[in-house]
Amino acid sequence: MSPFQLLTLPNGAVVSNRIAKAAMEENMADADQAPSTELMRLYQAWADGEAGLLLSGNVMVDGRAMTGPGGVVLENALQLQKFRRWAQIGRAKGAQFWLQINHPGRQTRANLGQQSWAPSAVPLELGGASKMFGMPKAMSADDIAEVVQRFAQTATLAEQAGFSGVEIHAAHGYLLSQFLSPITNKRSDDWGGSLENRARLLLDIVRAVRALVSPAFCVAVKLNSADFQRGGFATEDAIRVVQMLNQLPVDLIELSGGSYEAPAMQGEARDGRTLAREAYFLEFATEIAASARMPVMVTGGIRRRAVVEQVLDSGIAMAGIATALAIDPDLPRAWRSGRDSHPQMQPVTWQHKTIAALAYMSMVKFQLRQLSRGRASKPEVSPLHALLLDQFRSARRTRQYRRWVATRRA
Repeated sequence: MSPFQLLTLPNGAVVSNRIAKAAMEENMADADQAPSTELMRLYQAWADGEAGLLLSGNVMVDGRAMTGPGGVVLENALQLQKFRRWAQIGRAKGAQFWLQINHPGRQTRANLGQQSWAPSAVPLELGGASKMFGMPKAMSADDIAEVVQRFAQTATLAEQAGFSGVEIHAAHGYLLSQFLSPITNKRSDDWGGSLENRARLLLDIVRAVRALVSPAFCVAVKLNSADFQRGGFATEDAIRVVQMLNQLPVDLIELSGGSYEAPAMQGEARDGRTLAREAYFLEFATEIAASARMPVMVTGGIRRRAVVEQVLDSGIAMAGIATALAIDPDLPRAWRSGRDSHPQMQPVTWQHKTIAALAYMSMVKFQLRQLSRGRASKPEVSPLHALLLDQFRSARRTRQYRRWVATRRA
């Protein structure tokens, strides 16, 4: 199937083609934790590239709970004008532009100075890097209700700002994924035990969001095809969660995989089946998509038009592309014109998988910074150079974030 066919979603919204700019962690908020000028310039490049769908990096529903110190926060209307400008830029060439809304749960860095939350008090196991994350607090029923309200509030503000949808992030080991996984969810109440209970928070959030936004506003869910940890969330679980989501007005499901502990997002999946092809999660996605009533999108490693066509021919509705679009934001336009472009970066083959994953993400962020300054990407960047530069920038942004927190308290 051609990537340049229209896709009509269940709510009637139309996506102009089957190529999505998948979410990447930009860490480009301004001093108010709102979209910065650099972030808007980055999305101008992607809008000009003519992908049918643009998905933002993490937009946090709670300023106390950050995936990174430079993350964008949308929890009230104070900075809404900046979000309006961001939405206008992303939608200027006709793309759907959705905010990926998220809560990190226990995947909150300790140096941000905030108490992290989780379904249960289960810390991250990252070997020597475990100290980067503190012991999370097991959430109370009131905490869970607050999280539901926050997701709904952020979605409502996103619609007010002019975005065309939101994607609720329930993958990659963040809070909603933590509730879904029996490794991190040890609860014995209504949110633990059976998969139906572990999925309750996700389903409640979808219902709460849909109750407050208009029917024309798109609501999507990002779900792990598996978390690639023994005893964790498996493909069979994902199929059952999709069947639960079939009963709700969900417009698209994006399938990915992994977490901080098993970083399959960088192609380091622990299951050998996913390493044999460029589209890491396609084999799992086709199994899951067979049970889905809504369109399914798969993300992970895609960089060639032929692979996009393979994904679409397998019954998947959209192909999500991340790193390749960080290197070449004009990729969809290049493919449409007949150019066989397939941008890539060198793999990081360091033995320490956690540090290797951090280095790879730093290489991607390096490309994003280049684009945000109006410069050409540098896919040949050294992993060590990118990692050190990212650590320096992260330290500076951590200080900026802590000043923002202190100002809010004052």
